[in-house]
Amino acid sequence: MNRSALDQLLRSQAGIWRGLRSENQVWQVIPSGFAELDALLPCGGWPLGGVLEILSPCLGIGELSLLLPAMADLTQAKRWIAWIAPPQQVYTPALLQAGIDLNYVLVVDCRQAADIPWSLEKLLRNGRCGMTLAWPRRLSDHQIRRLQLAAEAGSALAVLFPKQLNGSGYTALRLEVRPAETGLDLHILKARGSLQRASLTLPL
Repeated sequence: MNRSALDQLLRSQAGIWRGLRSENQVWQVIPSGFAELDALLPCGGWPLGGVLEILSPCLGIGELSLLLPAMADLTQAKRWIAWIAPPQQVYTPALLQAGIDLNYVLVVDCRQAADIPWSLEKLLRNGRCGMTLAWPRRLSDHQIRRLQLAAEAGSALAVLFPKQLNGSGYTALRLEVRPAETGLDLHILKARGSLQRASLTLPL
């Protein structure tokens, strides 16, 4: 197939995914609150309508601090932040200090692991929820694909803190974070629409 025929096919078939973001591919985002991080992310922020995976060696190293500014912006816009079966109690003083409106914070207690993806999908689709957070042990490619479609439908951000690495290619963004002396080392492992791999240290 020659180049002109390929270009014509890509223009006529909007559903074909292209690995690199072209000039006419723009996704809705919400700023992370960290200018140096936004400069590395496609379209300059967290992808609304996408699944974000954050990998970390353990809980409580500052990974939630990455999301606090976006949470504050979303609650000020009267969109809900849903915590699905958090492994620890949500520390409300820190949320208040970050400017998050607690009237728009929802904590969902899932009795069984199978309830987590179901709850995520329902909340992402309803349009009033701006961000969901969950700590599943592992999700299948099919489950992550469903979450991606639900996030797109609700223009929401699904944040996963998996205990095991998911092999899915459906996530819009995958980060790895590790503690550093001056803050948090962050590595962009995968970003929708970009082949760029980047690292930075955020002084959290």
